[in-house]
Amino acid sequence: MLMESVYRSEDVPIEERFDSWRTLLGRTHAPVELVSEHQQDLRVVQRTLSLGAVSAWPSSFPPVIFRRTPRLVRESDPEGLHLTLPIKGMLHVSRERDEACHGSDSFNVLSSSRPFEVRSIAAPDGLNTGVGLEVPTALLPFPGRLRDRLTGLHLSAKEGFGALLAQLLTQLAHGSHSYQPADGPRLGTIVVDLLSALFAHALDADGPLASETHQQTLVLRIRAFIQANLHDPALNPSVVAAAHHISTSYLHRLFQHEEETVAAWIRRQRLERARRDLADPAQHAVPIHAVAARWGFRQAADFSRAFRNAVGVPPKEYRRLARNPDMAT
Repeated sequence: MLMESVYRSEDVPIEERFDSWRTLLGRTHAPVELVSEHQQDLRVVQRTLSLGAVSAWPSSFPPVIFRRTPRLVRESDPEGLHLTLPIKGMLHVSRERDEACHGSDSFNVLSSSRPFEVRSIAAPDGLNTGVGLEVPTALLPFPGRLRDRLTGLHLSAKEGFGALLAQLLTQLAHGSHSYQPADGPRLGTIVVDLLSALFAHALDADGPLASETHQQTLVLRIRAFIQANLHDPALNPSVVAAAHHISTSYLHRLFQHEEETVAAWIRRQRLERARRDLADPAQHAVPIHAVAARWGFRQAADFSRAFRNAVGVPPKEYRRLARNPDMAT
């Protein structure tokens, strides 16, 4: 089970429930003002799941107005992005430049650095149910001029990368018993990758982008595609280019200003995933050749040689040292 904490309003004295939940939201997301007709009969359940630097919080609550005012932004800004997937009920969102209504078919995206007002519209049972996601803005691979556009994008939860992300968040909302505590950071990495790909896709479709910006978003989509297909031993630059309807030569030009070539980046990502698995105590019984195959290496000997060149020790030795760090010299 993932590391999580649970807040239930019924565990708190009636007169303290509203303020205690507001304080919890300030720690989970950012300080907000709350307005509700249900202060005296507040029914809230909120689970906060630790996913490394990312956190998810499935919750249910009665109709509430959440306000993040300019004053609160000035006083405290964790510089994070908040994404909500409503499961039951709806959210009406007012921001500086736009308004939107979100149900289970789309994501609501807010920035802790910008004022907003969210009015929850309850489901027939009188509650809103959904999953909130907190992601430090610094984890997202977008320059400042693009970050300002993220909160205004329409992000579908029913298709493409949005459907994949919604499936993961819904699964977490139903329970995290199928995961181990060590899976938290791994899930956080997956969430950031999916979210980055979702934003890149939406930015590209949102309107005409400058050539440089278009190339940046295309590179983000390519990276997300590669990370989702590392298990495929046939994955190579030609396959990546064909999947994105571009030539291999244009793919290489896109990566000219990156730190590595496409092929080198694919190999490093595969080796990094394999390294994590070898260091994971829960996977100690998995044969090394199976770890190699899981991340797209056809030949165990090729994997062993590449791993040693990258890490400095063979896979078997790395696994032993990861289990017994005191034995390292």
